[in-house]
Amino acid sequence: MSLIWPIVKQALKGPGHVACVDDRGKLTYGRLLAGAMYVAEAIESRTDRPHVGLLLPTSGAFPVAILGAWLARRVMVPLNYLLAKDELQYVIQDSGIDTIITVGPMLDFIGGRAVIPTGVKLLLMEEMDFSGVPPLRWPPAPADDALAALLYTSGTSGRPKGVMLSHGNFSANVRDCIVHAELTRADVFLGVLPQFHSFGLTALTLLPLTLGAKVVYTARFIPKRIIELMREHKPDVFMAVPSMHGALLSVKEAAAEDFASIRYTISGGEPLPFAIYEEFQSRFGATILEGYGLTETSPVTHWATPRHHRLHSVGRALPHVTQFILDDDLKPLPYGQDGEVFLAGPNIMQGYFKLPKETAAALIDLDVTLPDGRPFKGRALRTGDIGRIDTDGFLFITGRKKEMLIIGGENLFPREVEEVLNHHPSVKDSAVIGKNDGMRGEVPIAFVEIQEGAAFDETALRAFCRQRLAGYKVPREIHPIDALPRNPTGKILRRQLNAG
Repeated sequence: MSLIWPIVKQALKGPGHVACVDDRGKLTYGRLLAGAMYVAEAIESRTDRPHVGLLLPTSGAFPVAILGAWLARRVMVPLNYLLAKDELQYVIQDSGIDTIITVGPMLDFIGGRAVIPTGVKLLLMEEMDFSGVPPLRWPPAPADDALAALLYTSGTSGRPKGVMLSHGNFSANVRDCIVHAELTRADVFLGVLPQFHSFGLTALTLLPLTLGAKVVYTARFIPKRIIELMREHKPDVFMAVPSMHGALLSVKEAAAEDFASIRYTISGGEPLPFAIYEEFQSRFGATILEGYGLTETSPVTHWATPRHHRLHSVGRALPHVTQFILDDDLKPLPYGQDGEVFLAGPNIMQGYFKLPKETAAALIDLDVTLPDGRPFKGRALRTGDIGRIDTDGFLFITGRKKEMLIIGGENLFPREVEEVLNHHPSVKDSAVIGKNDGMRGEVPIAFVEIQEGAAFDETALRAFCRQRLAGYKVPREIHPIDALPRNPTGKILRRQLNAG
């Protein structure tokens, strides 16, 4: 089933209940549904295309537009407003949209109307009349395999790819998250994650609205503002990426009582540096629980919970998600051994839009026996991530297959070195890449952001690494950098670093 009816039912059951709080005010479930009906009417009057673009800030406007698109039986295409002009134009053209739902300030943010390709119509939400009784309609009930959204990957290599997610994908992922984390309508969610990204879309938009819960949004990540919102709304669930958790530590007036209401302090999107985990727990008494997933998995596949978590693990798999570790020959590896992470379940994407070769490379038909003796026969997603699973089912992500360095015949994943560097008091964050070397194949090169007020000392940093790492893992060079290149969710883009 799709999520249309569950959200509509929440609006009918509690129309006066607050659905969203954002920078502009409150939105009840009744007004959310009414606004979506107006948006659906506007879409149908503007375009016959099956895909509709959404170019909106993190706010209550996003769920109104999503539900409106679905009520109009359209596929939503959330647009990343942080992309470069040519990348944004590519996504608009590749997805086949001719209408974009947006707001004036967002157009100003991306550089004006001229950034949007000629011929693409804009539906400005602030120009719509949301007063009175909306044009009522019976909500559709699309099939599980009906396309619900095209989410374009951030394009860390090559052009962004459109990930095709169905109504069944989203429904299964939201349902399993609710069961796995024991979430209820009484929970209050807080987050600043961009809703064009799968993490913000599913975990901070579709999930709470399906529950009938309240979710608090703010369009810009301002650490002090996040603490203020915590004090005002007493959230139960706070979701962010590691760099955001790290930035909250810079708020001098933040204290443990600000986090007292929070049951889930969730980190996802990239590996959590141990230094941030440790300081967060020490200062705020809050244990950051990691999760894992990809855009291709709708996106959540693993989620550590207060009752079930282990240090450095992203938790156990959600219900109905099958996890296994395979070697380079696609043979299952036993518990505790590192290999590529494969995932299967009802949340796995349908494929990449108009890219059959890339789809075939990512979705693999397997017939294997898992370490616990269970047979698996079906289609699975190869994630490209390296990890291991312990005997209790906890997944540990240890690296990215394409980022693996081979140094004198030994494998090295950047995260291992970065964890050590990030633990040095002068280092705010780091990234490690490989540099060609005639003798050893590759050698590790590090780039570090230095803490405010601290001095960069390459000799001291290399000595620090030598005390904690095997010799071949110690960075050959360490370079200071003002800011590491990142994607919109804070993930470091190692490919943009130059080893020289």
